[in-house]
Amino acid sequence: MTTYKKIGIIGAMVEEIDLLHKHVEKSGSFEKAGITYVEGMLHGRQVVFCKSGVGKVNAAVCTQLLIDAGVNCVLFTGVAGALEPSLNIGDIVVSTTCLQHDMDCTPLGFKRGEIPFQEVYEFTADPRLVEIASNACERLFPGRSTKGKVLSGDQFIASREAVRELYEDLGGACTEMEGAALAQVCAMNGTPFVVIRSMSDKADGSAHVNFAEFTVEASINSHQIIDEMLRHL
Repeated sequence: MTTYKKIGIIGAMVEEIDLLHKHVEKSGSFEKAGITYVEGMLHGRQVVFCKSGVGKVNAAVCTQLLIDAGVNCVLFTGVAGALEPSLNIGDIVVSTTCLQHDMDCTPLGFKRGEIPFQEVYEFTADPRLVEIASNACERLFPGRSTKGKVLSGDQFIASREAVRELYEDLGGACTEMEGAALAQVCAMNGTPFVVIRSMSDKADGSAHVNFAEFTVEASINSHQIIDEMLRHL
């Protein structure tokens, strides 16, 4: 069985990182490329955590620097828009695979999402991490989580037509702006990863939620999932 000796944790929200600051027994920190990385212990496990910033470039840089810092698995949490019709606000998606939906070279004969001249473009999350994350979600939020494909792009998806295309054409469970970039960097380095997303909306502009209020709720939920996972890694 794989032993994850040093665990990288990336949060998308300031509120979530604040919770980690409160619970991690910190031993030090460093800053690189404008990102602060905090090192410490949580439930007897060595961790390095940070906030990536929005978008695929931020996520890619952040992930590579975490790996350079010696982590041997990466956990990413944050919010996303639901594509799977059965998902509701507050439900959770644990990634099975990640794909960049805005990688589109179809005029050149490639599939949407396919990275030209690259054999792998849909990146598979580590099966053990997926199982640990799914079990943690089920213990904490019974019946509110699912496994599925996470789609990423530097776009905020807010139309029903775009949601339909991403769900029907690409089979996405949810859409966000970072996961597939993280996944590609992890794949390039041979580093296990999993992406865990709380649904903030239906990704079609129809959801009426107090986003500030939900952000706090999602941050608490994300922290609880990471906390529960570390008890079983």
